[in-house]
Amino acid sequence: MPESNKKDLFYATAKTVFLCACFFLLFAALFTYIPKAVDTISNTISEKKLPIYCVKTDKPQIALSFDAAWGNEDTTRILEILAKHDVHVTFFMTGGWMNKYPDDVKAILAEGHDLGNHSQNHKQMSTLSLAECKEELTAPHDYIKELTGEEMILFRPPYGDYNDTVIQAADECGYYAIQWDVDSLDWKDYGVDSIIKTVTQHKHLGDGSIILMHNGAKYTADALDSVITILKEKGYEFVPISELIIRENFEIDHEGRQYSK
Repeated sequence: MPESNKKDLFYATAKTVFLCACFFLLFAALFTYIPKAVDTISNTISEKKLPIYCVKTDKPQIALSFDAAWGNEDTTRILEILAKHDVHVTFFMTGGWMNKYPDDVKAILAEGHDLGNHSQNHKQMSTLSLAECKEELTAPHDYIKELTGEEMILFRPPYGDYNDTVIQAADECGYYAIQWDVDSLDWKDYGVDSIIKTVTQHKHLGDGSIILMHNGAKYTADALDSVITILKEKGYEFVPISELIIRENFEIDHEGRQYSK
């Protein structure tokens, strides 16, 4: 073989070996570092602060809740239906609603229902600082304490909007942050039948569920009697959220389900 061909073959072989070595090192590096990156992302997700969406329980208990932020036209009727069925629920009220309808607040408490904090001004609280979030919580808290002597412990973020700061504020103010796993969608004004079907046939409905309704939605009062009747026929017992949740030694899984440690 001519000398020039030998040199060409040598360099070609060396180049191939070099490229293979580079590929091997790159491949090894990917296997070394990618899992660490994935672990970091996974840990970040798992450490996100979550409110309570539902509760893990073996009891056929569910909690019905009403957000009160706007009008009060149907509040009395809702209370009458709840009393008829001997059902106790949780009302999450804004500071503005409390101030405008103090007699309704007193009536809700007198009927044995939970008083819950829904913030002072119904803002999108994930946009607020920790200090601002606390102000949104403490103003309604102080008002209810002065009006009724009660210390509220349940908080629902307006719009269901939250981040770590919101949950931290609730924790530091002595509140359990509460969401829901069954949305009645009554606020969409689809009608009575829609509310009944949405709640009673909801895919997440089960032991420990928390149901969201609104005292000021157009068709809620009309649907409420049937909703309660059907759910009772299914074997569910209604309890206020304060009785459903676990107060101590609990954790919350990635779906927002609270359970005992």
